[in-house]
Amino acid sequence: MSEVINGLLYSEEHEWVQTLEGDTVRIGITEFAQHQLGDIVFVELPEVGTDINSDDSIGTIESVKTVSDLFAPVSGTIVSVNEKLQDEPELVNASPYGDGWMIEVKLSGDYKAALAKLLDADAYRAHTEE
Repeated sequence: MSEVINGLLYSEEHEWVQTLEGDTVRIGITEFAQHQLGDIVFVELPEVGTDINSDDSIGTIESVKTVSDLFAPVSGTIVSVNEKLQDEPELVNASPYGDGWMIEVKLSGDYKAALAKLLDADAYRAHTEE
């Protein structure tokens, strides 16, 4: 069974969301997702300053098996991108909840409403067991 961390929020598309200071969140893909993809060989992420909408495709992740779209679990403006992933995409496999994070987003609109549609750890565990 893949690790699911309590205290994070999750999307049904297998992204995790960590609340940071203010109305900023950090986003990555879950251990479940990276395990399904296999060895990650390339990550394409949007640029800092890009406005994103929830459920939009915001980049791609390429593994030895396939290429998959990354979807935005929230709406806002990208304030940081994990530049390490350009040279070390394997960080997504080694540390999906740590060094393998992907982007940080300053949320737009109602912060609580944006996060309310995401799953808590227990709901995400149930989702991955379906």
